[in-house]
Amino acid sequence: MNHVPVMPNESLSLLAVRPEGIYLDATAGLGGHTALIAQQLNSGMVIANDRDPASIEMARQNTAEWKDRIRFHQGPFSTLTEAVAGLGTGKLDGVLADLGVSRYQLTDPLRGFSFMSDGPLDMRMDQSTGMTAADLVNYTDEKTLADLIFHFGEERRARKVARAIVRARPIRSTLHLADVVLRAVPRTGRLHPATKTFMALRMEVNDEPGELDRLLQIGPGLLKSGGRMVVISFMSIDDRKVKEKFKMLGRDGRAAILTKHPLQPSEEETGRNPASRSAKLRALELN
Repeated sequence: MNHVPVMPNESLSLLAVRPEGIYLDATAGLGGHTALIAQQLNSGMVIANDRDPASIEMARQNTAEWKDRIRFHQGPFSTLTEAVAGLGTGKLDGVLADLGVSRYQLTDPLRGFSFMSDGPLDMRMDQSTGMTAADLVNYTDEKTLADLIFHFGEERRARKVARAIVRARPIRSTLHLADVVLRAVPRTGRLHPATKTFMALRMEVNDEPGELDRLLQIGPGLLKSGGRMVVISFMSIDDRKVKEKFKMLGRDGRAAILTKHPLQPSEEETGRNPASRSAKLRALELN
């Protein structure tokens, strides 16, 4: 399976890739952005990182043509400092992070990210470790469940949803959970009522908010002077974090913000790749 990289021209332009540069694709996914960076290198290197081992293997296959310019690393953002240090590359010329969930993860029923077809309630990016979404919905107390659905999913009806989940236990599968949510909070618009709940559970299972905090803390420190960091967010909660961290670095004189306002995909791109519709790109250059 191939991956269509989001905002490819904008990403590469703002990274200002140099042929001899060293770059980190912090969210390699199936290798879309990694390949674009590698194509512009000669003596340079791109470190392709992802926490999902299955995605890493597919990225290897999809980028085999440029394998001499790519080094792969599997792990969450919190392992990036050690990963870069272990390669002995020194400071980096650029860091790219596309925070979207890959189409492969969303469309494989066995991963449990989606309710488009039935599957186990897993949702782990790395299936070798950590709690599953099934653990979360079946053993978390009602108030905690409501709070995380409200804060991470920005779901106004979180208390109703949590109450329905607790009453319906044990929740057996993705479609079972989607049906429980739909019965508790019927559809009022185009968005399926379970969408925000699934998003919140995925974020909690993978500690996505905590890992983004770590990336924003670690990322600038990996860059050399003049190095650039580009982050593509798909949720307002993530974009706010990126915006505030970049503003703080700008105020402290540590970096220059390259995007006064976030860049968004063109109409042509959203027509070709509807999944890019909510993307917002922000970039900075380290002083």
